[in-house]
Amino acid sequence: MDPRNRLILALDVPTVAAAEVMVERLEESVTFYKVGYQLAYSKGGLDFAESLAQAGYHVFLDLKLHDIGNTVARGVENVARMGVNFLTVHAYPQTMHAAVEARGDSLRILAVTVLTSYDDADLAAAGYDFTVAELAAERAAQARDIGVDGLICSAAEAARLRTIVGPERLLVTPGIRPAGASSGDQKRIMTPKAAIAAGADYLVVGRPILEAVDPKAAADQIIAEIAAAKP
Repeated sequence: MDPRNRLILALDVPTVAAAEVMVERLEESVTFYKVGYQLAYSKGGLDFAESLAQAGYHVFLDLKLHDIGNTVARGVENVARMGVNFLTVHAYPQTMHAAVEARGDSLRILAVTVLTSYDDADLAAAGYDFTVAELAAERAAQARDIGVDGLICSAAEAARLRTIVGPERLLVTPGIRPAGASSGDQKRIMTPKAAIAAGADYLVVGRPILEAVDPKAAADQIIAEIAAAKP
């Protein structure tokens, strides 16, 4: 895979106008964009995601769907018509079943195992009797058996989850921070080189590029690190 295609830029910006400026600045470097809550729910955000796909970019719609099965299925069907590549759902069995059955031929469903802003204490506070590693492994096995296309997971869990889901399913890892970058609100982070070595297929990066003085140079540096990494 072209190293450029393995970097997914999280367009965590407040408006479509701001997203358009960033895409224009990065058009020679970035081919894959993530549209999450902030941009998707801004005015014209979902239309913008669809327009990116129509323009030939790869698009990851990060909506983390979770609801009763019929509601999830109807939402997935509409997303599939947009022509985007990836869509996230939370890794609960009913939700994953509904999404897989409704995805069509081209949309890939990614199941969110455990958010990278969570640690063991956060899970305990939410009532889970699992560590992060245990819960991620349990959900990965369920996703594999249901037929989900890939997982959203911390790079810290990627190596173990790869042994569970096998080589054919995608591992997409947020919480990526180049050496020396601030961790922000992420608790389970890894450098691009280490994440690829751990088995990640795609790396999701936002603030280290968006907040850089020169976003294109920051993106190019991460792509170079991906290219140099040995999986």
